[in-house]
Amino acid sequence: MEHSKISTLVQICILLLFHQFLASMTVSAFAYQSTPQNFINCVSYNSDLSTLPLSNTIIFTPNNSSLFTSTLQSSAQNLRYLSPSSPKPEFIFTPLSDSHVQAAVLCSKHLGIHLRFRSGGHDYEGLSYVSQIETPFAIVDLAKLRSVEVEIQHNTAWIQAGATVGEVYYRISQKSKVHGFPAGLCTTLGIGGHITGGAYGSMMRKYGLAADNVLDAKIVDVNGRLLDRAAMGEDLFWAIKGGGGASFGVILWWKIRLVPVPATVTVFTVSRTLEQGATKLLYKWQNIVDKMDEDLFIRVLIQPMSAKTTNEKRTISTSYQALFLGGTDRLVQVMSNSFPELGLTRKDCVEMSWIESVVYISTTYPSGAPIEVLLNPKTTSKYSFKAKSDFVKNPIPESGLEGIWQRFLVEENPLTILTPYGGMMSRIPESATPFPHRKGIIYMIQYLSLWFDGEKSTQKHVNWIRNLYDYMTPYVTNNPREAYVNYRDLDLGMNKKSSTNVMEASVWGSKYFKSNFQRLVWVKTKVDPGNFFRHEQSIPPMPRSL
Repeated sequence: MEHSKISTLVQICILLLFHQFLASMTVSAFAYQSTPQNFINCVSYNSDLSTLPLSNTIIFTPNNSSLFTSTLQSSAQNLRYLSPSSPKPEFIFTPLSDSHVQAAVLCSKHLGIHLRFRSGGHDYEGLSYVSQIETPFAIVDLAKLRSVEVEIQHNTAWIQAGATVGEVYYRISQKSKVHGFPAGLCTTLGIGGHITGGAYGSMMRKYGLAADNVLDAKIVDVNGRLLDRAAMGEDLFWAIKGGGGASFGVILWWKIRLVPVPATVTVFTVSRTLEQGATKLLYKWQNIVDKMDEDLFIRVLIQPMSAKTTNEKRTISTSYQALFLGGTDRLVQVMSNSFPELGLTRKDCVEMSWIESVVYISTTYPSGAPIEVLLNPKTTSKYSFKAKSDFVKNPIPESGLEGIWQRFLVEENPLTILTPYGGMMSRIPESATPFPHRKGIIYMIQYLSLWFDGEKSTQKHVNWIRNLYDYMTPYVTNNPREAYVNYRDLDLGMNKKSSTNVMEASVWGSKYFKSNFQRLVWVKTKVDPGNFFRHEQSIPPMPRSL
């Protein structure tokens, strides 16, 4: 214990000494070198000497174009922001230790380098690897920081920001078959950024969001300090659990609470087309889904289905995909009592372990894929897309649904996913975390339009989804029209480089966070008044004069 305290004090002293040394340096000291070289020298001076040496860390620049391009594209999910016209970083830094990240923050401040931080690259508007408002910029890619330390005896795990959701699930399952974690359905998400937006998944009705099950965290603040919950204080700890990524610091670790799962769970997917009564069935689903047994999660995936013959017309498919925390016998009884219209039979149900259900419900992997696919951090397919989100408090009438179908049938590759609420989600207060979409929400809508021909048809598909969003206005929440921060949408508004206006930011901030936005601004002003951590939709600080 004493040795640990001494070691910690030594590390703190080293960091302080280097911080003071850096503060005494001027940018002109490295004027003869390129910016990446300035940065790497500075990080070398300021990294903790007891950790991995910087020589093992790699910095990628356009000069080594193949490595630079492959690293940039490695976890970036939206090809719309990898197009030739998209802004590119001046370099990509891939730290191997917490200390490297601390040094990166200090050095970028002193050298005037704007940084973007990436854990999984799933940001819908590419904000973790593209800057539309500031150039030049660089990326700190946390992909090599992916440790998962599971402590089953304490029902907890410490996980690094660069680990994917799939890796976290897999590592938990290797220690226990009756423990899980209620995070996302997409298994290639980087856990660092994922939880900062709330993070929902198939166990949200039972256990809430991933952010609702965070016990501690470690964050690098604007002064390069690595702070845990006790050191950062409860206000900042509250803000990072749903307040959106890269506004308050760099999340390096989450300590999560593991939740119990049964040894056997049950899944099913049942699809219905318009010709099979999809409209009336979906209207019924809206009326009961938030009131069903909280062990049951039934989401709906909606997309056009091509005609099988020349005599048939293109139609709409609605697929009811479910996870039930229990066996088939009880599931069939629950469905018979609450949603008999779906016509679920025992033949539709498949029993498996919880970790196998993760692979099943992700839709990323082929049927029967082994659980080891969860260790692959890269998605199997990428495409350009534009997305939006909404929340629904009153069932959309059948006439409203028919208007959606009409719009879907004229778009090439649209996809809409309806995610059920209720259960635990209704019992957690709106102010418990920055994520406010709780009591009264029946379900969330995610709209997507996907395309595969690059920039050629971007505007056409973006216009389509904007028109659909306009059509949905009378059927969704209002004052504000709520949106999910992990489905970033720059159509809602964005910060400017030269001046960040709190009033302007409140337009989109109220949609993501409702009244919690004001508290987020207060925390931001307290911990980062100079707005070092910023992007197109970061939380702004109050002006210094106020």
